[in-house]
Amino acid sequence: MKHSTNPQTRRGHRGGPARRIGRTLALVLPVVLVLSGTLAVTRVNWTGSPSSSVLTASDVSSAEVSGKAVSRAPQDVLRDQLMTELQDKNPGVVLTHLQQAVNGHPALAKHCTSIARALGRAAVRIYGASRAQSYARPVCDTAFATGVLAAHS
Repeated sequence: MKHSTNPQTRRGHRGGPARRIGRTLALVLPVVLVLSGTLAVTRVNWTGSPSSSVLTASDVSSAEVSGKAVSRAPQDVLRDQLMTELQDKNPGVVLTHLQQAVNGHPALAKHCTSIARALGRAAVRIYGASRAQSYARPVCDTAFATGVLAAHS
């Protein structure tokens, strides 16, 4: 009976170059995928408006780079955009834009209720309770009407 002098692992395979390449890929590939996914998300137009500009890393001001850079969540950007739009347009138009944004980006659906409620409270401040209530529609499960009611109480 002849015994082999080659070193072998538990499964009988040697740790050759293919195994080393596999281990390296197993460590590096997830990092590359996460970074590429993060960069891809920064290029997505989360506002739902095709005319809006998309923020890229080159658009960040030097003040943000030197100070603490605060990244804003897509739902916060959408909320601020709709609140600004509410100053110029009636709540019906703004609610339509909210519904379009949620339809275009389903990830925003879980934030739709809180955004609609905030729009309802803001509409009461701008239009008064009865006029704001007249714009209520079943967007995000009538959260706009709930916001109007909360601000009126």
